[in-house]
Order: sequence, then C-alpha cells, then structure tokens
Amino acid sequence: MRWDNLRLDSSGPDGGFAAPPLIERGAVVRTFDTPGFHGMTFYEIQAKSIVSRVPEASRMPFRYTINPYRGCQHACKYCFARNSHTYLDLDSGRDFDSKVVVKVNAPELLRAKLASPGWDGEHIAMGTNVDCYQRAEGRYRLMRPIISALTDAGNPFSILTKGTLILRDLDLLLAADEVTDVGLNVSAGFVDKSLWRAIEPGTPDPERRLEACATLTDSGLRCGVLMGPIVPFLSDSPAQLEAAVRQIAASGAAHVMPIVLHLRPGAREWYLRWLREAHPDLVPRYAELYGRGSYARKDYLARIHAQVTELAERHGVGRSSNPRRGNRGHAGRRAAAPAVSATPPVPRVPPVHEQLTLL
Repeated sequence: MRWDNLRLDSSGPDGGFAAPPLIERGAVVRTFDTPGFHGMTFYEIQAKSIVSRVPEASRMPFRYTINPYRGCQHACKYCFARNSHTYLDLDSGRDFDSKVVVKVNAPELLRAKLASPGWDGEHIAMGTNVDCYQRAEGRYRLMRPIISALTDAGNPFSILTKGTLILRDLDLLLAADEVTDVGLNVSAGFVDKSLWRAIEPGTPDPERRLEACATLTDSGLRCGVLMGPIVPFLSDSPAQLEAAVRQIAASGAAHVMPIVLHLRPGAREWYLRWLREAHPDLVPRYAELYGRGSYARKDYLARIHAQVTELAERHGVGRSSNPRRGNRGHAGRRAAAPAVSATPPVPRVPPVHEQLTLL
C-alpha cells in the first residue's frame, strides 16, 4: 500500500487535472499495490451525512438512498452517474472509473440517522447511483455494518448491484429479512460476453451475476433482475433478448425489469465516444433513436417492453420464486415507500412508463 497526501497526477481522458478540492476537504488519498486496484486512487473522507433524500423531480420510486462510494471501478461506459463526478472537480470519464470517494464513516452516520427523533423508518435504496458492491467494498467493508445498522433498526431497504460480492453478506441479509422488508436485485442487461468485456469491463461476468441471483433465491431471499441496459443494435436482437431472459428465468429471479440504455449528460459523451471508435456505423442510428435526449424513442421502448414481457411469460420468470416470510417491520412505523426491488411478481415486467423511473 502507498500513501499520497499531496495531489493527483493528471490522467483524465482530456489531459485531466489535479483535484485539490477533495484534499482540501480533509480527504486521505490512498493507492494500493494489489493488482485489483492497479491505477485506482481512493479518497477516504469523513462525510457529513449518508442518507440522502431523492429530489421529487427525479421521479424515482423511493425517497431515500445511501451511497457509501462515489465513482465506480465497474467502468461501465454508459453509467448514468458519471456526471456526478464533475461536482468534485473530476471528469466524468476516466476519473469516474479510477478515482473513487469512500465515505469511511458511513456506518456511524447511518446509526445516528436511524436513531434520530425525526426519522420514521422509510425505505432506503442502495446501489441506485454507483454500485455499493464494487471491488472497493472488498477492502473497505462498509456494507456489512450498514446492513447491520438497518437490521437493528428494523428499517426496510433494497440493494441493486452488478457485484457478486453481495454473497459475502448473505448471512446479514438473511438476518435482516427476518425483521424487515429486504428487496434485492442484480443487474444483467445481456449475456453476450464480447459486449460485456467492451462496455462493462470492471464487472463480474453476467452469468456470475445471475448465479448470485440464484444463490440468493435458493437461500430464501427474494431477488429480481434489472435487465439493463438493453443496448440498442448491440444486445436487442430477438435471439439476444431470448438468451438473456432464458438465463434470468433459470436463475429463479422473482421478476425482470427491462431498462433500455439511458444517455444522460456525462454518460452520453463517454458512451458515444466509445461507440464512434468501436461501432462508427451505429452513430447515425443512435442519433435517429435518441435525438438530443437521454431516452430512446417511445415506440422503441414499447417494442422492447413487449418482447421482454412475452419472453418472461414464456420462460416462466417468477414462477419458481419462493421467498421466505419473516416478521416484517416494526409496529408503529410508516409503510415503506415503493422501491426498485419491490416490484411484485405479477406482472413480472413493469409497464413501459415505469421503466423510465427505475434508474
């Protein structure tokens, strides 16, 4: 392990620049010599708060989130959270992939929040901005005490992840499921390995993610699959959709939620840069499908939704799900707000207009 408390090297995709603001805020800057963290820089900070309220304008189906990390080693070309790195005077491209902020006091802040008089036990969603089970979690281990705090308070929560590291915390998730509502989803938009290596280079193999879903389900937990992103012209053929839904059904997923690729500011520029290099012939088709907006045309969204709905019915998504029934919640607490992972098994695919609110 090497310590560096001075400044960062310039390594952004456009020449980059040093980022003193984080250091000025008291961040400890670390790099690690282990191969899994090659080229990564971690900023350990003492955050002022950890439970964030989601703006109503965002149309999210939950009101509170926890994000113990900012930036993500998954390095997904399309990640919609990329633009948030610009608020830290870092860029939304390579900096987002390689410079991760770690809120090392997250568990302590959460316990204080859950015990505060003004907190009434609302649902908290995790993994909705960057993945809380990215590789850094293997070293910092923030999720175990976070889950323990939520369990001790009987506070409902959900987790969305592309990381198989969630299985490390299976014991805690099972304990939490005895006292509160626990919603789990893994994210796997396709099973094409060449596409996975190209646009999700830091994530586990999609098949391993679905195996994680199967393990969670076999243990008695209710786990669904966010089938996202479905990538226009690269993972949306009938054969590709069927291969993905077939494996999702085999995982025992409680439900499937199709999400077509979003191209929000920050992610749009980074993804289209990759598209111009890897598939220049598709650039005009993307321009026609997305225009200047973040979402694909409504007719395309409706078509994909209909295809996945039919495939989910054909392959029996949700039929093998057998969640345990524990004691849910504490008396006197207000009912939890709808969550990403709280989609009921019927219908097994949410209506197309709801897809736009999930991420």
